[in-house]
Amino acid sequence: MKIETQCLHEGYYPKNGEPRVVPIVQSTTYRFDSTDHIAQLFDMPTEFMYSRFANPTCDAVEKKIAALEGGVGAMLTSSGQAASLCSILNLCNAGDSFVAVSAIYGGTVNLFSVTLKKFGIECIWVSPDATEAQIKKAIKKNTKVVFGETIANPALRVFDIERFAKVAHQAGIPLIVDNTFATPVLCRPIEWGADIVIHSTTKYMDGHALQVGGVIVDSGNFDWAASKKFPEFTEPDESYHGVVYTRDFGKMAYIIKARMQLMRDLGCYQSAHAAFLLNLGLETLPVRMKRYCLNASVVAEYFKCSDKIESVTYPGLPESNDRDLVQKYLPDGCSGVISISIKGGRSAAVRFMDALKLASNEVHVADIRTCVLHPASATHRQLTDEQLVAAGIDGGMIRFSCGLENVEDIIADIEQALAAV
Repeated sequence: MKIETQCLHEGYYPKNGEPRVVPIVQSTTYRFDSTDHIAQLFDMPTEFMYSRFANPTCDAVEKKIAALEGGVGAMLTSSGQAASLCSILNLCNAGDSFVAVSAIYGGTVNLFSVTLKKFGIECIWVSPDATEAQIKKAIKKNTKVVFGETIANPALRVFDIERFAKVAHQAGIPLIVDNTFATPVLCRPIEWGADIVIHSTTKYMDGHALQVGGVIVDSGNFDWAASKKFPEFTEPDESYHGVVYTRDFGKMAYIIKARMQLMRDLGCYQSAHAAFLLNLGLETLPVRMKRYCLNASVVAEYFKCSDKIESVTYPGLPESNDRDLVQKYLPDGCSGVISISIKGGRSAAVRFMDALKLASNEVHVADIRTCVLHPASATHRQLTDEQLVAAGIDGGMIRFSCGLENVEDIIADIEQALAAV
């Protein structure tokens, strides 16, 4: 099936007389006829037994997203941050390190630089423009994974997936790609060498600002045994009576380990009702992504023509520094998010944003409604000046997320707000 069809049909296949739409299974637990049956599930949880591990509604949505990304399995989480956290903790222990591209979401920067440091896990930062030699130099003996975002939030740098995947694989470690802004409609990182893909499903996948969520997708392509760097995958897990993930689950070793260890212990699961709402968003994702990209292209060109705008960053613009990467990874569009820098710095940016009427000033992005945010004051507020520069952020920067309104109405709102600057 093509992706438009997958968004409607993958994950849930109703039998004769069953509900056509994915049902909400609003239950924490499941009944069994024998104690022995339940005991067996605590040795090998291959069935629904408790909704912290798995739920039928969530399972259907996980299968759909895995199919969209071209993976072998997926695990929904309570948020995008939980997906980022679990994707790393599934690979790294205290004393390990990982490499991440500096131009990523501010909340992820804080998670990697501060919180994971408390766990004894070091994040080694590299530029999105790092050469293969520079990436290779950053990787230490204890480095377990490389991390990047397909389209960086809010710097909008395009990640060279193939280049980073090549170096990671040469070092015997996997590549994780956050594909939130692109979604599988615009880019499928696994096809370019990514081993694990994550999303904040709160954004375009949901699209309606209804529920917070995240997901981790396992490509099934990384050879954990051949790497020899991941004994937790190839040796018995005593917390599950000697399960060996590579032996017992094959290509699904990574995602099953994440569920059996991290979801069991951290409990950062997505509810059945949230998964149901997410599925509604997924069903219209291909239609929405085309409109987001079209609106953003028109709005970006409009911003370029204003003498009050210092700079416009949108990967789809002809003059974009990442134009070659766009043509390679994002030929069908670059999402609906634009970063602009207004002349006059922070105070001018605030005046512009406060004057908007149609666009909402809110802590959100990638919505059906146009919304704006000042990263230096909000999502990246905890970063140092040096970190802000590394993330491609200045005081005048505004993250402008085009919604699905008529583009003429979006531009009219921008025009009247710029008059206040």
